[in-house]
Amino acid sequence: MGQFAVIGLGLFGAATSLELMRLGHSVLGIDQDSKVVDLQADKLTRAAIADVTDRNALAELGLEQYDVVLVAIGADLQASLVCTVHLKSLGVHEVWVKATSRAHHLILTKLGVSRVIHPEEEMGIRIAQVLSYPMVNDYIALGNGDFVVELEASEHLNGRTLGDALTTDPPDQIRALLVKRKGETTLEPPEQFTLRTKDTLILFGPLQQLKLAAPKLR
Repeated sequence: MGQFAVIGLGLFGAATSLELMRLGHSVLGIDQDSKVVDLQADKLTRAAIADVTDRNALAELGLEQYDVVLVAIGADLQASLVCTVHLKSLGVHEVWVKATSRAHHLILTKLGVSRVIHPEEEMGIRIAQVLSYPMVNDYIALGNGDFVVELEASEHLNGRTLGDALTTDPPDQIRALLVKRKGETTLEPPEQFTLRTKDTLILFGPLQQLKLAAPKLR
């Protein structure tokens, strides 16, 4: 179980905090608006009202003890930057910050934060990918053009082998990491594995090859 602190409990910060709680982590939610904190207090491990531009107020929260501190402040650019500077000076090693513009991103990079997040842009890219390839339930980009994707086997794949379904040119470009079927999971299934309708396939490979293979699995 990880320990996370989320500064700014607007839509993005609150959604992130609640999902972390659902995944079994400990979450400290922080906002300077008491009404916002009251809305989320019962759903989080801890909640605090604090002026996040006040270094002393942040120091009292012991944020250097958390695995990651996420600055999810939205419209107030100055508050986001001042808060980030204070966190770095307090020795918080993992600082993730939501950026609202390219200029904001550039300044955060200069401040040496661990990760800059553009939630609207990242979600827009994700939605575009799903719209373009509706057969893909979910995906993770691993860099260097490699992806992990989740697909559901369609009815016409029923009874076919995995090797037959994943034929690529050149061959062996896509690996099946696992197949899930009604609560059963088969890790690294062999090419002779027989597929059934609605099997969930987790595949790894180059994006271009996955694009070519995905329509065949519909």
